[in-house]
Amino acid sequence: MDAPISGGFGAFVRGARELVVQPRMGFGSPERMRRGLLATRDADATAVGTLTLDSYTRVGDLTAARQAVAEGTDLNGYPILTHGPAATRRMLDGIDGPAFPVQVRHGSAAPQNIVRGLLAAKLHATEGGPVSYCLPYSRTPLADAVDNWARSCELLAEARRPGVEPHLESFGGCMMGQLCPPGLLVALSVLEGMFFVRHGLRSISLSYAQQTDPQQDEEAVRALHALAADLLPGVDWHIVVYTYMGVYPRTPSGARALQDRAVRLAVRAGAQRLIVKTTVEARRIPTIAENIAALETSAHTARTVRPGGPGAPDGGDRDSQVYAEARALVEAVLCAGPDIGRALLTAFDRGWLDVPYCLHPDNAGRSAGFIDERGRLGWSSIGAMPIGHVAGARPAAALTSSGLLDALHYVETRLDLGELAGAGPDREPVRARS
Repeated sequence: MDAPISGGFGAFVRGARELVVQPRMGFGSPERMRRGLLATRDADATAVGTLTLDSYTRVGDLTAARQAVAEGTDLNGYPILTHGPAATRRMLDGIDGPAFPVQVRHGSAAPQNIVRGLLAAKLHATEGGPVSYCLPYSRTPLADAVDNWARSCELLAEARRPGVEPHLESFGGCMMGQLCPPGLLVALSVLEGMFFVRHGLRSISLSYAQQTDPQQDEEAVRALHALAADLLPGVDWHIVVYTYMGVYPRTPSGARALQDRAVRLAVRAGAQRLIVKTTVEARRIPTIAENIAALETSAHTARTVRPGGPGAPDGGDRDSQVYAEARALVEAVLCAGPDIGRALLTAFDRGWLDVPYCLHPDNAGRSAGFIDERGRLGWSSIGAMPIGHVAGARPAAALTSSGLLDALHYVETRLDLGELAGAGPDREPVRARS
């Protein structure tokens, strides 16, 4: 994090004096997208902007995207390739800049055209990764995704110039959204970060998605700090926390409690940026006003939270279970060969990396997670992953179909029932069945 790199998205986050908050915002209309970005910029928060792309553009169905724009259909994101670079630059005029950088978020296993499009629009920050934007979202062969993302990293790196440092964020800390024990999330985020650097990037961010237990989450973010400090020397990196990406609470107070916990996680564990959600996530796409309210509430909460806490040295935490699992996984992949992309393919082929409940053909599918009696994520099966010496699997905890449904709704249930039962977010929650 001490690399002397100036300019761009990463430099803005690194120079911020408080937690940087960011919405998950994308609208099909350039006019509405501009209003959303202006409102984000002017919010009472240290914020960065987001252009979340529509689902047609993510999968390369530009014919459908053009038809939707021509017919005035309301899209679930901004169709950057359909509107084109000139229209996007007009939309961003007077908004995007050193004091308010904008990141493009998409979801594509083959993002080369998206990267070309965002660069043509003079944007230089995006996110994803060869594993994290392939296994959960597509049936693209992992080998193809690795090649696609190698070229995309190189395209971004080639756009470097004085005052502009392209930035790429790994989505690796958010595999499948939930029920993936944190050691694997941390390992995938670090491995994708190393992949980005191998292909020319010098400014990156590593992600971690809030899970089921606040203490375990803090251990994970600190483990991510420690591994990045060891394995990414000379790189400008920071950590971004995602507010919970699984089944979201339906009650306003449950949603607020979950967002509050995400803020506290980010500040206490030393993350520099937070992806924020709103109180309506479970029901519909939020409005601009709802996004801004969530940003401002999160920023206000962050200003009241004390950084650090027990076991939070500046260099991260190397004593936790999460760190031990993540370190073992990363070292196994690095031993598979000098080319990080080929090593990732080898690791998935041999089951050394194995994402629970992921149905992609290139995922072994022999691992499984569960929520233990303390509310922490653990392994009921580790498959062939080389973590048996540091992680104890509990086969008896394997989930039945009804148990899996309960686990998927665990966070939603505990917080929504907390409201109904009069329990506040600091009281012991009602346990979902596992």
